[in-house]
Amino acid sequence: MPSSAPSLPAITDTPLPATATNSSPKPSANLLSLDAAVFAVSVVGLFLELLLVRWVTTEIRIFAYLQNTVLVVCFLGLGMGCWDSKKAFRLRHVLVPLLILVAVLALPPTRILLGGTITDLLSGATGHFIWGGVELSGGMALAAGIAGVGLTFGMLWLLWAVFVPVGRQLGRLMADHPKTLRAYSVNVAGSLIGIWLFVACSGLSLAPVWWFAVFAIGGLFLTAGAWAQRAIDAGLLAAVVAFGVLAGEEPGWKECRWSPYQKLCLFEQNNTNPPSIWAGLYGERRPFGDLGTHVIAVNNVGYQAPIDLRPEVVTAKPDHYVPTQRGYSQYDLPPKLHPNPKKGLVVGAGSGNDVAGLLRNGVTEVVAVEIDPVIIEYGKQVHPEKPYDHPGVRVVNDDARSFFATTTEKFDVIAFGLLDSHTTTAMTNARLDHYVYTRESIAHAKTLLNPGGVLVLSFEAQKPFVVSRMSQVLEEQFGRPPLAFRMPANGYGWGGVLFVTGDEEAVKGRLAADPKLAEFISEWSKEMPAAVAAEVATDDWPYIYLEGRSIPPLYLLLAGCLLGLFVLGVRSLALGTAFRGWGKSHTHFALLGAGFMLLEVQNISKASVVLGNTWVVNAVVITGVLMMILAANALSPLAKKLPPWVVYGCLLGSCVGLYFVDLSRFGFLPYWQKATAVGLLTSLPMLFSGLIFARSFTATPHKDAALGANLFGSLLGALVQSVTFVTGIKALLLLVAAFYLAAILTRPKDTTAS
Repeated sequence: MPSSAPSLPAITDTPLPATATNSSPKPSANLLSLDAAVFAVSVVGLFLELLLVRWVTTEIRIFAYLQNTVLVVCFLGLGMGCWDSKKAFRLRHVLVPLLILVAVLALPPTRILLGGTITDLLSGATGHFIWGGVELSGGMALAAGIAGVGLTFGMLWLLWAVFVPVGRQLGRLMADHPKTLRAYSVNVAGSLIGIWLFVACSGLSLAPVWWFAVFAIGGLFLTAGAWAQRAIDAGLLAAVVAFGVLAGEEPGWKECRWSPYQKLCLFEQNNTNPPSIWAGLYGERRPFGDLGTHVIAVNNVGYQAPIDLRPEVVTAKPDHYVPTQRGYSQYDLPPKLHPNPKKGLVVGAGSGNDVAGLLRNGVTEVVAVEIDPVIIEYGKQVHPEKPYDHPGVRVVNDDARSFFATTTEKFDVIAFGLLDSHTTTAMTNARLDHYVYTRESIAHAKTLLNPGGVLVLSFEAQKPFVVSRMSQVLEEQFGRPPLAFRMPANGYGWGGVLFVTGDEEAVKGRLAADPKLAEFISEWSKEMPAAVAAEVATDDWPYIYLEGRSIPPLYLLLAGCLLGLFVLGVRSLALGTAFRGWGKSHTHFALLGAGFMLLEVQNISKASVVLGNTWVVNAVVITGVLMMILAANALSPLAKKLPPWVVYGCLLGSCVGLYFVDLSRFGFLPYWQKATAVGLLTSLPMLFSGLIFARSFTATPHKDAALGANLFGSLLGALVQSVTFVTGIKALLLLVAAFYLAAILTRPKDTTAS
């Protein structure tokens, strides 16, 4: 039953049989040393897993939208290593592939080339919608797909190779420990420490070199053998840290920082450092031009530019700012569409352009909501108008949905900044900004408007179906089609589509009073595409970039990569015997593994609606999972006395029950209260699945084959989660219940005994 920790399923306090690596029980005096060894490998393994998930998905940009792929490969390596635990562990077996991976992604030339190449090939071949991507067709798409899959498979193989030895050592230690339940509890405790160590690094915005330094310190506890062997391991660890220094550097950029959930770089444009330097970075071909003196990039793509639009500056630079558009930038328009705006809300405030636009047009009180603290700091540091220093501005570092759920304030103007996420929450298919544009989110935002209020939503909608999706959700909630037009990209901003709704009479009155504004909007409206059919995004189906309910080709390609990696891993580790004699019992364990994986995916998706899409959400959910596993360990002796149908009934009942629970009702609670409630509630089925696995695993005579089958099931679950593109996320709970119901029908015969 794989989890996001490098761990085995909850099992009873019984030594493994003679088929394990070492069947002889160790003396009691060695228990503490064995506990320490299990704890060390658990902390280091989990920390390394989270480190690589975040780092690889940032530097290879397309994986930022597919974090689940990297995570599953880590699971696969760990699980197959446990399966292969008879072989000796050597730390260098971890460090050699890790060093290759770090060197490739840390050196700027190879990082830029490889990260951009894989992204361009896969996105171009599959039409996967990412910022700056180019769609290909015909033979070009086929060739790009083959090349992209080949490079991707090489990267995934390195990741897999890193974690096989870690899993091998964990499996050996678990087999050697005379009290398996105790060892497993120590493993879970170590995993929790590993999680929160990395959360601390992220929360402090530490650069990758510090991540690798923490890993290296932990790795020293895993060195073994003669002094010469230890010296080699120490040298490899030092090399990993040395390359980590380069991992935080970008040529030509003023500085780079790693916020709690993304990489942000600041570029300063001036005459001695021309914008054309961008042409060599990450496949981006268009220069920044005259759009501001600074540019902020997120995950290696241009993201924001703090712009100085003060009247005196605009007037003094007629070559940079089109004179006829003075005072009518995309940031000036929201307050101009309200007759008397006094209080405004900006969600996705970024570096401050939208806030500055409200202040320039008479708004005296502004609440600026921005999820990323480093973007806020950059706004305070480099925005020429200093909007965040204004006494009437209150900056809120929070997710938009979380703010909507907790605020009691009302606003004259609500402006949605140009949100376009370049990453997903780990294990899910939804991008970070998806839940901001769902039916439920817009409905909540509507309740925050004062009478006569206006809501303006800005979005870089590059596809007609995205435009229609946004228009339809606004029309559905406000009862009329929004006023929609495309702003041009020039010195006043990067442009995008603006959707205006709220009090229709107030907007009409402002257009009548400002003929120049009405003329601009009439002209800009001509750039809008014709309406097309598009399903409204919801919290259950939040895929705003997906044209219809279908699985994107990119996911099918990566599914093939994962299956190929599994097959090649089985062959290279000579694990084929595990599949000989596959029977009903093996199917039982595979179904449990698939159900567990899907349950964890669903938990993170549902928690994101309530807690916001930040890195800490993953930590909260995974912590809840591990706490439930610990609870299953503690209750395992008691659960053995219960008939199996009682535990199975609780498992199926909790899955179906969660299907009908609206977790958004917890949104009003203080963060840590709702985090605790959501984390524990969504993890409740895992308590019962842990008890079931304990019962079945204890009864099976071939533990290695059972673990292998369970691993195969987890891989199946990871692939099956793509059905959410068709069914929606909530349906995963019914699919989980179906997997567990099938597991009941295939359980080993002797598990029916109480």
